[in-house]
Amino acid sequence: MVNKHYPAEFKADAVALYRSRPGATIAQIADDLGVNRETLRSWVRADDQRRGAAAGPAAPPAAGSVEDENAALRRRIRELEEERDILRKAARYFAGETRW
Repeated sequence: MVNKHYPAEFKADAVALYRSRPGATIAQIADDLGVNRETLRSWVRADDQRRGAAAGPAAPPAAGSVEDENAALRRRIRELEEERDILRKAARYFAGETRW
């Protein structure tokens, strides 16, 4: 079995992607990124320990007014843009890994 060594930035981006998607599971994110589920799980645990928090991602606040809804939508746009950027970086990383 081959041990893969991932850059620290990739690990941090993978954990950030997991935390930015409250409904997603570690298995889903790991499969999307092409990493082992236990590997991603260990990265998340290490990040939890580093942060000193044992809780998972926070639930989004309920929208009460138009301004609150707009703010929530802007946050969601930022999350989606971050996910897109992480997936682009992952694609570039894995494309470079397959070249000899």
